[in-house]
Amino acid sequence: MRMFRTKLALTALLMAAPLFGAGQAAAAEPISYGGDCVLQPDNRAATVAALNTKCNGYQLYDIYSKATPGTVPNGRKAGLVNTPSIMVPIASPLWYGKVFFTGGSGGYLTNQTIAGDMVNADVRLGPSPLDGKPAWVLDYTNSPAPFIVDEIREVTPGVWFGYSWWRREAGEKTPLLTFILS
Repeated sequence: MRMFRTKLALTALLMAAPLFGAGQAAAAEPISYGGDCVLQPDNRAATVAALNTKCNGYQLYDIYSKATPGTVPNGRKAGLVNTPSIMVPIASPLWYGKVFFTGGSGGYLTNQTIAGDMVNADVRLGPSPLDGKPAWVLDYTNSPAPFIVDEIREVTPGVWFGYSWWRREAGEKTPLLTFILS
C-alpha cells in the first residue's frame, strides 16, 4: 500500500509541475552587440532581421568571431546576402539559399538559384579563412565555381552567418560577401 501511495504522490507532483513552471526551459536572453544589433536566440526571424539591417560590419565580425560552428545545417535553408550593399540587389533575385545533405560531420550542399538547385559544395568542419577557428567550410573546389569557398557558424539556434571568399593563387582569399541562412 505504501508503494502505491508513493507512486500516486509522484504522479500528482509531476502533473502539477507545469502549473508552477517546473520543467520548463527558460527563454534565452537576447544577445546585444551594441545599439539595435540584438540577436534573439528564441526568434529566428528577429535574428535574421537584426543581422541584415541592424548590425554593422564590425558587429557582424564580432558576432561571427564569438560564435562556434554549431550544428551543421541540414535540409533547405533560406539565404540572404547582406553585405556589401552593392551585391544585395544583384544576388537577391538570383540566389535563394542552400539545400544541405549532411550528417554530424558534414556532407554536401547545392545552391538554390533562379535556374534551380545547382552548384554543389562539400561541407566539412575546418579552419575559418577569416580567423582560423573552427567553422563549417563550404568548399566549391569540385564544382563549376572552384574559386569560391564559404564559411558559416551558427550564431543562434537555426541561424547561420557566413563569409564568401574568392580563392586566389598561393592560397590567398579575397572577401566577396556575407550571407545569412535560416
